[in-house]
Amino acid sequence: MDLDFWWLLVIPVAFALGWMASRYDLKTLLSENANLPRSYFRGLNFLLNEQHDKAIDAFIEVAKLDPETIELHFALGNLFRRRGETDRAIRVHQNLLGRADLPVAERDHALFELGQDFLKAGLLDRAEETFRSLEAGEYALGAQRALLTIYEIEKDWPKSIATAERIEKMGAPSLAREIAHFHCELAQEALQRKSPDDARAELNIALAANPDNVRATILTGDVDAASGDLVAAIACWKRVEAQNAAYLPLVAEKLMNAYVKLDRAAEGVDLLTGYVNRYPSNDLLDVAFKHVEELRGLDAAHALARTQMQTSPNLAGMLRLLEAQEAGAEEPRRSELQLMRTLVKQRTKNLPRYTCQTCGFRARLFYWQCPGCSGWETYAPRRIEPIVAA
Repeated sequence: MDLDFWWLLVIPVAFALGWMASRYDLKTLLSENANLPRSYFRGLNFLLNEQHDKAIDAFIEVAKLDPETIELHFALGNLFRRRGETDRAIRVHQNLLGRADLPVAERDHALFELGQDFLKAGLLDRAEETFRSLEAGEYALGAQRALLTIYEIEKDWPKSIATAERIEKMGAPSLAREIAHFHCELAQEALQRKSPDDARAELNIALAANPDNVRATILTGDVDAASGDLVAAIACWKRVEAQNAAYLPLVAEKLMNAYVKLDRAAEGVDLLTGYVNRYPSNDLLDVAFKHVEELRGLDAAHALARTQMQTSPNLAGMLRLLEAQEAGAEEPRRSELQLMRTLVKQRTKNLPRYTCQTCGFRARLFYWQCPGCSGWETYAPRRIEPIVAA
Protein backbone atom coordinates (compact mmCIF):
# COMPACT_ATOMS: atom_id res chain seq x y z
CA MET A 1 0.00 0.00 0.00
CA ASP A 2 2.84 2.43 0.89
CA LEU A 3 4.51 1.73 -2.47
CA ASP A 4 1.31 2.54 -4.37
CA PHE A 5 1.00 5.79 -2.39
CA TRP A 6 4.51 6.94 -3.33
CA TRP A 7 3.93 6.16 -6.99
CA LEU A 8 0.79 8.28 -6.92
CA LEU A 9 2.83 11.10 -5.38
CA VAL A 10 5.77 10.86 -7.81
CA ILE A 11 3.68 11.17 -10.97
CA PRO A 12 2.17 14.63 -10.27
CA VAL A 13 5.49 15.92 -8.90
CA ALA A 14 7.30 14.84 -12.08
CA PHE A 15 4.60 16.45 -14.18
CA ALA A 16 4.91 19.70 -12.24
CA LEU A 17 8.70 19.77 -12.59
CA GLY A 18 8.45 19.15 -16.35
CA TRP A 19 5.89 21.93 -16.71
CA MET A 20 8.10 24.35 -14.77
CA ALA A 21 11.15 23.44 -16.88
CA SER A 22 9.27 23.96 -20.13
CA ARG A 23 8.00 27.31 -18.92
CA TYR A 24 11.55 28.34 -18.02
CA ASP A 25 12.91 27.29 -21.45
CA LEU A 26 10.10 29.09 -23.23
CA LYS A 27 10.65 32.21 -21.17
CA THR A 28 14.40 32.10 -21.87
CA LEU A 29 13.80 31.63 -25.60
CA LEU A 30 11.35 34.51 -25.74
CA SER A 31 13.77 36.69 -23.80
CA GLU A 32 16.63 35.89 -26.19
CA ASN A 33 14.47 36.44 -29.26
CA ALA A 34 13.29 39.74 -27.89
CA ASN A 35 16.89 40.94 -27.89
CA LEU A 36 17.37 40.06 -31.58
CA PRO A 37 16.56 42.76 -34.13
CA ARG A 38 13.73 42.09 -36.54
CA SER A 39 16.22 42.44 -39.39
CA TYR A 40 17.85 39.20 -38.23
CA PHE A 41 14.67 37.21 -38.81
CA ARG A 42 14.04 39.00 -42.10
CA GLY A 43 17.52 37.98 -43.20
CA LEU A 44 16.88 34.35 -42.26
CA ASN A 45 13.61 34.42 -44.19
CA PHE A 46 15.35 35.82 -47.26
CA LEU A 47 18.01 33.12 -47.00
CA LEU A 48 15.39 30.38 -46.87
CA ASN A 49 13.79 31.85 -49.97
CA GLU A 50 17.17 32.02 -51.80
CA GLN A 51 16.97 35.84 -51.90
CA HIS A 52 20.64 36.44 -51.13
CA ASP A 53 20.72 40.14 -52.04
CA LYS A 54 17.94 41.00 -49.61
CA ALA A 55 19.45 38.73 -46.97
CA ILE A 56 22.75 40.58 -47.20
CA ASP A 57 21.03 43.95 -46.77
CA ALA A 58 19.15 42.68 -43.71
CA PHE A 59 22.27 41.21 -42.10
CA ILE A 60 24.27 44.37 -42.75
CA GLU A 61 21.59 46.27 -40.83
CA VAL A 62 21.90 43.81 -37.93
CA ALA A 63 25.69 44.06 -38.00
CA LYS A 64 25.42 47.85 -37.65
CA LEU A 65 23.14 47.47 -34.64
CA ASP A 66 25.26 44.70 -33.05
CA PRO A 67 28.81 44.76 -34.42
CA GLU A 68 29.92 42.14 -31.87
CA THR A 69 27.95 39.36 -33.59
CA ILE A 70 30.73 37.09 -34.88
CA GLU A 71 28.58 34.43 -36.52
CA LEU A 72 26.68 37.06 -38.41
CA HIS A 73 29.94 38.36 -39.91
CA PHE A 74 30.80 34.84 -41.03
CA ALA A 75 27.39 34.52 -42.65
CA LEU A 76 27.87 37.85 -44.44
CA GLY A 77 31.33 36.91 -45.67
CA ASN A 78 30.09 33.60 -47.07
CA LEU A 79 27.18 35.29 -48.81
CA PHE A 80 29.48 37.85 -50.39
CA ARG A 81 31.79 35.07 -51.61
CA ARG A 82 28.92 33.07 -53.09
CA ARG A 83 27.83 36.13 -55.03
CA GLY A 84 31.34 36.64 -56.35
CA GLU A 85 31.91 39.82 -54.30
CA THR A 86 35.21 38.51 -53.00
CA ASP A 87 36.56 41.99 -52.16
CA ARG A 88 33.70 42.56 -49.70
CA ALA A 89 34.08 39.04 -48.28
CA ILE A 90 37.80 39.70 -47.75
CA ARG A 91 37.07 42.94 -45.89
CA VAL A 92 34.54 41.22 -43.61
CA HIS A 93 36.95 38.47 -42.61
CA GLN A 94 39.91 40.84 -42.28
CA ASN A 95 37.84 43.05 -39.96
CA LEU A 96 37.12 40.01 -37.82
CA LEU A 97 40.82 39.15 -37.64
CA GLY A 98 41.55 42.72 -36.58
CA ARG A 99 39.58 42.28 -33.36
CA ALA A 100 41.85 41.82 -30.37
CA ASP A 101 39.18 39.95 -28.37
CA LEU A 102 38.55 37.28 -31.02
CA PRO A 103 38.86 33.75 -29.51
CA VAL A 104 41.48 31.41 -30.98
CA ALA A 105 38.90 29.06 -32.49
CA GLU A 106 37.08 31.95 -34.17
CA ARG A 107 40.39 33.38 -35.37
CA ASP A 108 41.22 30.07 -37.09
CA HIS A 109 37.74 30.06 -38.60
CA ALA A 110 38.22 33.61 -39.91
CA LEU A 111 41.63 32.71 -41.36
CA PHE A 112 40.15 29.70 -43.13
CA GLU A 113 37.33 31.78 -44.60
CA LEU A 114 39.79 34.49 -45.64
CA GLY A 115 41.88 31.86 -47.43
CA GLN A 116 38.76 30.72 -49.27
CA ASP A 117 38.10 34.34 -50.27
CA PHE A 118 41.61 34.70 -51.68
CA LEU A 119 41.30 31.38 -53.52
CA LYS A 120 37.97 32.37 -55.05
CA ALA A 121 39.47 35.71 -56.10
CA GLY A 122 42.42 33.97 -57.78
CA LEU A 123 44.96 35.44 -55.35
CA LEU A 124 46.77 32.13 -55.03
CA ASP A 125 49.91 33.43 -53.28
CA ARG A 126 47.88 35.15 -50.55
CA ALA A 127 45.59 32.13 -50.23
CA GLU A 128 48.61 29.84 -49.84
CA GLU A 129 50.12 32.07 -47.18
CA THR A 130 46.83 32.14 -45.25
CA PHE A 131 46.21 28.39 -45.38
CA ARG A 132 49.81 27.60 -44.40
CA SER A 133 49.24 29.52 -41.15
CA LEU A 134 46.64 26.91 -40.15
CA GLU A 135 49.01 24.08 -39.30
CA ALA A 136 46.98 22.78 -36.35
CA GLY A 137 43.47 22.91 -35.01
CA GLU A 138 40.00 22.30 -36.36
CA TYR A 139 40.69 23.83 -39.79
CA ALA A 140 44.12 22.29 -40.42
CA LEU A 141 42.83 19.45 -42.63
CA GLY A 142 40.62 21.78 -44.65
CA ALA A 143 43.55 24.15 -45.09
CA GLN A 144 45.77 21.33 -46.39
CA ARG A 145 43.09 20.31 -48.90
CA ALA A 146 42.84 23.90 -50.08
CA LEU A 147 46.64 24.01 -50.43
CA LEU A 148 46.47 20.87 -52.55
CA THR A 149 43.96 22.59 -54.81
CA ILE A 150 46.29 25.59 -55.15
CA TYR A 151 49.31 23.45 -56.00
CA GLU A 152 47.31 21.52 -58.62
CA ILE A 153 46.21 24.80 -60.22
CA GLU A 154 49.84 25.95 -60.27
CA LYS A 155 50.95 22.51 -61.51
CA ASP A 156 53.50 22.36 -58.71
CA TRP A 157 53.56 18.58 -58.57
CA PRO A 158 56.29 18.10 -55.91
CA LYS A 159 54.31 20.29 -53.49
CA SER A 160 51.14 18.49 -54.50
CA ILE A 161 52.72 15.14 -53.62
CA ALA A 162 54.03 16.37 -50.27
CA THR A 163 50.66 17.93 -49.37
CA ALA A 164 48.69 14.83 -50.37
CA GLU A 165 50.95 12.67 -48.20
CA ARG A 166 50.49 15.12 -45.33
CA ILE A 167 46.70 14.92 -45.71
CA GLU A 168 46.84 11.12 -45.54
CA LYS A 169 48.89 11.31 -42.32
CA MET A 170 46.15 13.50 -40.82
CA GLY A 171 43.72 10.58 -41.11
CA ALA A 172 41.99 11.46 -44.38
CA PRO A 173 41.07 8.76 -46.94
CA SER A 174 43.86 7.56 -49.21
CA LEU A 175 44.96 9.86 -52.02
CA ALA A 176 46.95 7.15 -53.81
CA ARG A 177 45.12 7.77 -57.09
CA GLU A 178 45.94 11.48 -57.03
CA ILE A 179 49.55 10.90 -55.95
CA ALA A 180 50.06 8.45 -58.83
CA HIS A 181 48.83 11.07 -61.29
CA PHE A 182 51.14 13.70 -59.79
CA HIS A 183 54.07 11.41 -60.50
CA CYS A 184 52.73 10.83 -64.02
CA GLU A 185 52.74 14.59 -64.55
CA LEU A 186 56.38 14.68 -63.46
CA ALA A 187 57.11 11.79 -65.83
CA GLN A 188 55.58 13.70 -68.73
CA GLU A 189 57.69 16.73 -67.87
CA ALA A 190 60.75 14.48 -67.87
CA LEU A 191 59.80 13.11 -71.30
CA GLN A 192 59.52 16.66 -72.61
CA ARG A 193 63.03 17.29 -71.30
CA LYS A 194 64.12 14.08 -73.07
CA SER A 195 65.05 12.44 -69.77
CA PRO A 196 63.63 8.89 -70.10
CA ASP A 197 65.41 7.64 -66.99
CA ASP A 198 63.79 10.32 -64.82
CA ALA A 199 60.44 9.57 -66.45
CA ARG A 200 60.74 5.85 -65.77
CA ALA A 201 61.67 6.51 -62.12
CA GLU A 202 58.55 8.66 -61.65
CA LEU A 203 56.35 6.06 -63.34
CA ASN A 204 57.69 3.29 -61.09
CA ILE A 205 56.73 5.40 -58.06
CA ALA A 206 53.30 6.05 -59.59
CA LEU A 207 52.64 2.33 -60.07
CA ALA A 208 53.90 1.61 -56.57
CA ALA A 209 51.41 4.14 -55.21
CA ASN A 210 48.56 2.80 -57.35
CA PRO A 211 49.18 -0.42 -59.32
CA ASP A 212 45.87 0.09 -61.16
CA ASN A 213 46.93 3.42 -62.64
CA VAL A 214 46.43 2.92 -66.38
CA ARG A 215 48.07 6.22 -67.24
CA ALA A 216 51.39 5.15 -65.72
CA THR A 217 51.26 1.90 -67.71
CA ILE A 218 50.59 3.75 -70.96
CA LEU A 219 53.38 6.25 -70.29
CA THR A 220 55.79 3.42 -69.47
CA GLY A 221 55.05 1.99 -72.90
CA ASP A 222 55.67 5.42 -74.40
CA VAL A 223 59.09 5.53 -72.70
CA ASP A 224 59.93 2.09 -74.08
CA ALA A 225 58.83 3.13 -77.57
CA ALA A 226 60.85 6.35 -77.41
CA SER A 227 63.87 4.26 -76.42
CA GLY A 228 63.37 2.02 -79.45
CA ASP A 229 62.20 -1.06 -77.55
CA LEU A 230 58.91 -1.64 -79.38
CA VAL A 231 58.51 -5.21 -78.08
CA ALA A 232 58.59 -3.96 -74.48
CA ALA A 233 56.24 -1.11 -75.42
CA ILE A 234 53.70 -3.55 -76.89
CA ALA A 235 53.88 -5.77 -73.82
CA CYS A 236 53.30 -2.74 -71.62
CA TRP A 237 50.35 -1.38 -73.61
CA LYS A 238 48.74 -4.83 -73.71
CA ARG A 239 48.65 -4.81 -69.90
CA VAL A 240 45.98 -2.11 -70.12
CA GLU A 241 43.43 -4.85 -70.89
CA ALA A 242 44.05 -6.47 -67.50
CA GLN A 243 44.02 -3.15 -65.66
CA ASN A 244 40.90 -1.64 -67.24
CA ALA A 245 39.78 -2.64 -70.73
CA ALA A 246 37.77 0.58 -71.07
CA TYR A 247 41.07 2.39 -71.68
CA LEU A 248 42.10 0.21 -74.64
CA PRO A 249 41.06 2.90 -77.17
CA LEU A 250 43.89 5.05 -75.79
CA VAL A 251 46.52 2.49 -76.84
CA ALA A 252 44.92 0.98 -79.95
CA GLU A 253 46.72 3.21 -82.46
CA LYS A 254 49.97 3.02 -80.48
CA LEU A 255 49.83 -0.79 -80.61
CA MET A 256 49.09 -0.90 -84.31
CA ASN A 257 51.88 1.53 -85.19
CA ALA A 258 54.35 -0.55 -83.18
CA TYR A 259 53.27 -3.78 -84.93
CA VAL A 260 53.59 -2.12 -88.34
CA LYS A 261 57.13 -0.93 -87.54
CA LEU A 262 58.01 -4.50 -86.51
CA ASP A 263 56.52 -5.87 -89.78
CA ARG A 264 53.87 -7.71 -87.76
CA ALA A 265 50.83 -5.82 -89.03
CA ALA A 266 48.68 -8.97 -89.35
CA GLU A 267 49.28 -9.79 -85.68
CA GLY A 268 48.32 -6.25 -84.76
CA VAL A 269 45.07 -6.41 -86.75
CA ASP A 270 44.17 -9.73 -85.11
CA LEU A 271 44.77 -8.16 -81.70
CA LEU A 272 42.61 -5.13 -82.47
CA THR A 273 39.72 -7.10 -83.96
CA GLY A 274 39.81 -9.32 -80.88
CA TYR A 275 39.56 -6.24 -78.69
CA VAL A 276 36.65 -4.91 -80.77
CA ASN A 277 34.76 -8.19 -80.45
CA ARG A 278 35.35 -8.48 -76.70
CA TYR A 279 34.95 -4.82 -75.79
CA PRO A 280 32.69 -3.08 -78.36
CA SER A 281 33.77 0.55 -78.69
CA ASN A 282 33.43 3.21 -81.37
CA ASP A 283 37.02 4.32 -80.88
CA LEU A 284 38.37 0.79 -81.14
CA LEU A 285 36.22 0.23 -84.22
CA ASP A 286 37.61 3.38 -85.87
CA VAL A 287 41.21 2.19 -85.47
CA ALA A 288 40.50 -1.44 -86.36
CA PHE A 289 38.34 -0.54 -89.38
CA LYS A 290 41.10 1.56 -90.94
CA HIS A 291 43.81 -1.08 -90.52
CA VAL A 292 41.57 -4.01 -91.49
CA GLU A 293 40.69 -2.21 -94.72
CA GLU A 294 44.36 -1.49 -95.46
CA LEU A 295 45.52 -5.05 -94.77
CA ARG A 296 42.55 -7.27 -95.67
CA GLY A 297 40.38 -5.20 -97.93
CA LEU A 298 37.04 -3.45 -97.89
CA ASP A 299 34.92 -6.60 -97.52
CA ALA A 300 36.66 -7.56 -94.28
CA ALA A 301 36.25 -4.01 -92.93
CA HIS A 302 32.59 -4.05 -93.97
CA ALA A 303 32.02 -7.33 -92.13
CA LEU A 304 33.66 -5.92 -88.99
CA ALA A 305 31.47 -2.79 -89.07
CA ARG A 306 28.32 -4.83 -89.71
CA THR A 307 29.06 -7.14 -86.78
CA GLN A 308 29.61 -4.17 -84.49
CA MET A 309 26.34 -2.54 -85.56
CA GLN A 310 24.50 -5.75 -84.72
CA THR A 311 26.20 -5.89 -81.32
CA SER A 312 26.07 -2.22 -80.36
CA PRO A 313 24.08 0.00 -82.77
CA ASN A 314 25.14 3.66 -82.73
CA LEU A 315 25.72 6.57 -85.10
CA ALA A 316 29.50 6.18 -85.28
CA GLY A 317 29.15 2.53 -86.23
CA MET A 318 26.48 3.45 -88.75
CA LEU A 319 28.90 5.95 -90.33
CA ARG A 320 31.54 3.25 -90.79
CA LEU A 321 28.98 0.82 -92.21
CA LEU A 322 27.72 3.36 -94.73
CA GLU A 323 31.30 4.20 -95.67
CA ALA A 324 32.02 0.54 -96.43
CA GLN A 325 28.79 0.05 -98.37
CA GLU A 326 29.32 3.25 -100.37
CA ALA A 327 32.81 2.22 -101.47
CA GLY A 328 31.51 -1.04 -102.94
CA ALA A 329 28.24 0.24 -104.42
CA GLU A 330 27.40 1.37 -107.93
CA GLU A 331 25.28 4.28 -109.11
CA PRO A 332 22.61 5.33 -108.28
CA ARG A 333 22.83 3.48 -104.95
CA ARG A 334 26.28 4.92 -104.33
CA SER A 335 24.93 8.48 -104.46
CA GLU A 336 22.14 7.57 -102.06
CA LEU A 337 24.58 6.02 -99.61
CA GLN A 338 26.83 9.06 -99.91
CA LEU A 339 23.93 11.34 -99.01
CA MET A 340 23.03 9.16 -96.02
CA ARG A 341 26.66 9.09 -94.85
CA THR A 342 26.91 12.88 -95.17
CA LEU A 343 23.78 13.36 -93.05
CA VAL A 344 25.00 10.95 -90.35
CA LYS A 345 28.44 12.58 -90.36
CA GLN A 346 26.90 16.03 -89.87
CA ARG A 347 24.84 14.65 -87.00
CA THR A 348 27.86 13.16 -85.25
CA LYS A 349 30.28 16.01 -85.97
CA ASN A 350 29.36 18.17 -82.98
CA LEU A 351 28.55 15.38 -80.56
CA PRO A 352 30.67 15.50 -77.39
CA ARG A 353 33.22 12.72 -77.21
CA TYR A 354 33.84 12.61 -73.49
CA THR A 355 31.74 13.60 -70.47
CA CYS A 356 32.95 13.99 -66.88
CA GLN A 357 31.06 11.56 -64.69
CA THR A 358 31.32 13.90 -61.70
CA CYS A 359 30.41 17.38 -62.96
CA GLY A 360 29.13 16.65 -66.49
CA PHE A 361 31.79 18.81 -68.21
CA ARG A 362 31.91 17.84 -71.89
CA ALA A 363 34.98 17.85 -74.09
CA ARG A 364 36.12 16.58 -77.45
CA LEU A 365 39.49 15.59 -76.01
CA PHE A 366 40.21 13.02 -73.32
CA TYR A 367 41.55 14.43 -70.04
CA TRP A 368 43.00 12.56 -67.10
CA GLN A 369 41.99 15.54 -64.94
CA CYS A 370 38.64 17.20 -65.62
CA PRO A 371 39.00 20.91 -66.57
CA GLY A 372 35.66 21.56 -64.89
CA CYS A 373 35.86 19.99 -61.44
CA SER A 374 39.60 19.05 -61.37
CA GLY A 375 38.74 15.44 -60.52
CA TRP A 376 41.13 12.71 -61.63
CA GLU A 377 39.99 9.80 -63.84
CA THR A 378 36.45 11.15 -64.09
CA TYR A 379 36.28 10.77 -67.89
CA ALA A 380 35.34 7.41 -69.32
CA PRO A 381 37.60 6.92 -72.39
CA ARG A 382 34.70 6.38 -74.77
CA ARG A 383 32.50 8.58 -76.88
CA ILE A 384 29.11 9.54 -75.50
CA GLU A 385 26.44 9.71 -78.18
CA PRO A 386 22.81 8.76 -78.77
CA ILE A 387 22.16 5.08 -79.27
CA VAL A 388 20.32 4.06 -82.44
CA ALA A 389 17.06 2.35 -81.51
CA ALA A 390 16.78 -1.25 -82.60
